[in-house]
Amino acid sequence: MTHALLPSPEPGSALDVVRVWDARADRYLELFRHELDGKPFDQEVLAEFAGRVGDGGRVCDAGCGPCGHVTAMLAERGLDVLGIDLSPRCVELAGREQPGCRFEVMDQRDIRPRTPGDLLDGLVSYYSLHDQPKRGLAGTLASWAAVIRPGGQLLVVAKEGTSDGVIDDPLGSDLRVYWAEFTEHDLRQAVEAAGFHVDDLTTRGAYDDEIPTRRIYLSATRR
Repeated sequence: MTHALLPSPEPGSALDVVRVWDARADRYLELFRHELDGKPFDQEVLAEFAGRVGDGGRVCDAGCGPCGHVTAMLAERGLDVLGIDLSPRCVELAGREQPGCRFEVMDQRDIRPRTPGDLLDGLVSYYSLHDQPKRGLAGTLASWAAVIRPGGQLLVVAKEGTSDGVIDDPLGSDLRVYWAEFTEHDLRQAVEAAGFHVDDLTTRGAYDDEIPTRRIYLSATRR
């Protein structure tokens, strides 16, 4: 008896993100568990975001990954944070790493409010846009705009570049993974088109232990 091979998921699709991150979550956690400790600029940006949202503000850490460190840092700053990830393994590991925080399996491209009309005060995307094709950027931002209240805050952190396709896994596994990068213009244009006002957009070079590419930090307010 023979069994037909299941087709591989479309690169960058939800199924592909789950495939990749369920397989690499443990390795990623091993490598990056404490990465924020050595990134003072990122700590400052996240603290400023928390300050703009205000104590008790409801925010989503979209694409929290297996570390859950952004979720934890924002919670320590007094925010009511939910970390979400499409990968069940990432959510499982994040819950173990940050037992005082809340995590759920959810697609960042389809965030569901607790109740209809129950909007967020802010959302953070800390390198969570790189797993999907750039053609999906507008749709993702539109879905975020739909769940953030007017005056709510958005923080997007991304690697700068023009890549948009399948590459060998930078973590060194045998996986082939989708990888998209963005320019400042890409992000500004898409964020503004989705209904946000860009308040600040800055970049920094890589730290010594990072992949040698510039990082983009975009802060915006929901109109």
